[in-house]
Amino acid sequence: MTLDLTATQLTEPGHGLPLLVVGPSIGTSVSALWASCAARLAGRFHVVGWDLPGHGRSATTDEPLIMADLAAAVVTLVDKIRPSTGAGPDSSTSSGPVSSGSGHAPRKFFYAGDSAGGAVGLQLLLDAPDRIVAAVIISSGAKIGESEGWTERADLVRRAGTPALVEGSVRRWFAPGFLERDPATATSLLHSLQDADRSGYAGVCGALASFDVRHRLGEITQPVLVATGESDEATPITLGQEIAAGVLDGSFVVIQQAAHLPPAEQPATVADLLTTFFLPDDESTVRGTWEPQATLEEVYDAGMRVRREVLGDAHVDRATASADEFTAEFQEMITRYAWGSIWTRRGLDRRSRSLITLTALVARGHHEELAMHVRAALRNGLTPEEIKEVLLQAAIYCGVPDANTAFRIARQALHEARSEHDQHRKED
Repeated sequence: MTLDLTATQLTEPGHGLPLLVVGPSIGTSVSALWASCAARLAGRFHVVGWDLPGHGRSATTDEPLIMADLAAAVVTLVDKIRPSTGAGPDSSTSSGPVSSGSGHAPRKFFYAGDSAGGAVGLQLLLDAPDRIVAAVIISSGAKIGESEGWTERADLVRRAGTPALVEGSVRRWFAPGFLERDPATATSLLHSLQDADRSGYAGVCGALASFDVRHRLGEITQPVLVATGESDEATPITLGQEIAAGVLDGSFVVIQQAAHLPPAEQPATVADLLTTFFLPDDESTVRGTWEPQATLEEVYDAGMRVRREVLGDAHVDRATASADEFTAEFQEMITRYAWGSIWTRRGLDRRSRSLITLTALVARGHHEELAMHVRAALRNGLTPEEIKEVLLQAAIYCGVPDANTAFRIARQALHEARSEHDQHRKED
């Protein structure tokens, strides 16, 4: 089947800028979902979005869809935007010539997609691996939901239209507090759902119903970063972890204060993730690390952002507020070198860094820091069961007395975290 998707230029092309293609979630337009994030990427990437059939600017279709149709349509769209050439501004993103009918190298591009757009990204990595440099898959899965659920939703939309989905989407799409914090963006997204064509929406439901590439993840060799909103119930953290573990070069991160639409809910955070992960080689010695030419202030700012994401605002505010003339430089050093130079590196995801940190703190007997990092591990996506496994293994390699103390401290920290979570739920 041949689809004709419509592209939206989200940033100016700019000479020599690498192409970043972004994809939307079902029910959203790419402009409503990605515009704010893309604005923060201007000057680094030429960001182009595409809309699902019957969504945004793309024409609808009455034909049954599969994910391979959408992936093929994205490739066709890229070839219209940036035709194949033998050389040109994208040449730095190519790992070598790829044969095309004209003997020229087709354009390679970076890809980022949310939900259904993320599923299309996985299909692209499988069907057109020679075209993708690297991909960021956001709030998605190798299989999303059950086919029966998508079939029921498609039937509902065909009968009642997409406005029937608005109330449920408010619960699924947004983290607590987002509607109050950014009503304009939330309204734009919900309008894009109301305006979506019922046939096009139902067709995408059909594609998601039949989509399941869990058994093929090991075929994906390009670097993949998987990001999931901490409050995402539609595609929970476990689905993102499954992708990151299944591909050959995968990493995983949790986006704080976000649910199913992080590019709209946390545009600055997502823009930083994309920039760090996709950074071209001509701007950084290793793709995905902070630029070596970054100023000390930039490294500090990056470290403070990560420190807050991992430890929480309340802890960091207490630490910085209590700093005085004697300890201020020490606090600055922690933020710049521990958080800005190590925790920002792409080589390990935050889950792995939490595992290492917990083990090191048990071994060295740093009990005050251990409680803090147990709570941080939860924010980074570890479960209480996984934290328990870390401590059990530490008992063997670090010593039973050390692990005994660690279990006592961790149990109290986990209890406090559960109590805080329950209290927040009551307040909501």
